[in-house]
Amino acid sequence: QVQLVESGGGLVQAGGSLRLSCAASGRGFRSYDMAWFRQAPGKEREFVATIVWSNGDTRYADSVKGRFTISRDNAKNTVYLQMNSLKPEDTAIYYCAAGVLTVAGTWMNFGSHYWGQGTQVTVSS
Repeated sequence: QVQLVESGGGLVQAGGSLRLSCAASGRGFRSYDMAWFRQAPGKEREFVATIVWSNGDTRYADSVKGRFTISRDNAKNTVYLQMNSLKPEDTAIYYCAAGVLTVAGTWMNFGSHYWGQGTQVTVSS
C-alpha cells in the first residue's frame, strides 16, 4: 500500500507562484511513476505533469508547459510541483498520484493506482 500526502496549496494572485509537495511512503512506492492531476469545479480531473522515479524523465500537459515544473527528491521521498505565472484557470484541487506511465511516440497515458487527498489551489484575478 502506498500513501501520498499533498501540501502547499493556497490562495495566490494571478502571476504568482506556489510549490506543491507530495510525500510518498509505503511498500514499493519507488516502483511507481508519479504525477500531478487537477480537478476544477464542474470539470473532469485532468493530467498536469508526470515524473519517472528512476530517471527523472518528465512530461507536461500543454496548458502548463513552460510554467510548471515537476521534480523529485529521492532522499525525502517527495515529489514537487513548482507552479509559476499562475492564472485564474489554474484554480483547482491538485492531486498527487502514483501509477504507471505508458509512452508510445507522442502518445502517453498515466494509469493511476494510488491518489492523495488533494490540496486546493486558488488563483485570484
